[in-house]
Amino acid sequence: MPDERFRALVAAVGAFHITDRAMRTAQGRIEAVLAAGEPDAAALGAYREAVRRYFEPYAREAAAQLKHVDRELERLYQLQYNLTAERGVVAKRIEAVRGVLDTLAETGGR
Repeated sequence: MPDERFRALVAAVGAFHITDRAMRTAQGRIEAVLAAGEPDAAALGAYREAVRRYFEPYAREAAAQLKHVDRELERLYQLQYNLTAERGVVAKRIEAVRGVLDTLAETGGR
C-alpha cells in the first residue's frame, strides 16, 4: 500500500514535462493503478526504478553545471576583487598627480 510520500512522489514527477517515452509510460501506468486502487509491490518497485533511471542522470548533470557556475563565480569574484584593488591604486595615483599639477598651477605654471 503506497503511503502519502509515494503519492507525493508520483505527483511531483507528474508535474515535470517529460518527453521520455519510457518515463511517460511508467508515469501513466502508476497514475492509472493508483486511481484504480492499491498497486502491488511490483508496480511500486517498477515505478521507483523508472524514476531513478530517468532522474539520476539529470541530478548528475545539474551538479556538474552547478560546479561549473560556482567556479565561474569564484573567478569573477577574484576578478572583481583585483579590479577593485587596482582601481584604488589608480585613484591614489590620480590624487597624487592632481596634487602635483595643482601645486604647479599655484607656482605660476600652466
